[in-house]
Amino acid sequence: MKIFGERLKLLRREKKKTQREMAEFLGVQIRAYQYYESGSFFPEIINLIKLADYFDVSTDYLLGRSDQR
Repeated sequence: MKIFGERLKLLRREKKKTQREMAEFLGVQIRAYQYYESGSFFPEIINLIKLADYFDVSTDYLLGRSDQR
């Protein structure tokens, strides 16, 4: 799902955060976070929820199931 990575990158840039800061927030290696943004891998459910809460969007928005944040 390429849309997940694109939305994650967009939201991160809106908050002016680095990939490293986001990786630390999630408790993952920076490479894992980079994989999330590239759409190669997806976070575990708990981290998906953390991301949605952090960016104040729905998980459906992050996953591309909705265009409404």
